[in-house]
Amino acid sequence: MNTDAALLAELHRLRRAVPQISGAVVAAVDGLLVASDLPGADPHHIAALSAACLGIGHRFAHLVGHGPLRESVVRGADGWVVSYPAGPNAILTAVAVPEADLGRLHAEARPAAQRLGALWEAARQPTVATAIPPVDDPHAPLATRTPMATLPANLRGAGWRPSGRE
Repeated sequence: MNTDAALLAELHRLRRAVPQISGAVVAAVDGLLVASDLPGADPHHIAALSAACLGIGHRFAHLVGHGPLRESVVRGADGWVVSYPAGPNAILTAVAVPEADLGRLHAEARPAAQRLGALWEAARQPTVATAIPPVDDPHAPLATRTPMATLPANLRGAGWRPSGRE
């Protein structure tokens, strides 16, 4: 399963676990959309606002000495918007109806945020296409081709002269 499918599967699992959630998004901490399961709203704007909301929440918690932020909760007349840190580089934002059980939402969303954050971190890690041969093996092939003209003179061999084709 690719990362996008895994992120969406986790968002769907969260919505099944808490039916009062009307949608959810995963955003990068810079506000860019990562994944969305949010019908009826612009997920790109929600992602950007999630980053701003979490940033302000982090600052508030720090200024008053309340430790690391666990979530940022916005209560409107027609429902809840709750943003959770999802690892160091992502945010989970859940949108819920007014009758939502906030305790259950937190209980389900916090571990989901950690799983989503781990998926996002794994997707951000560079992959190595081929193994690099050990440096101490003099017979190992070079990882990249080096033009002869760039090699030090003592490695070129006796009698080597540039041919103009290097």
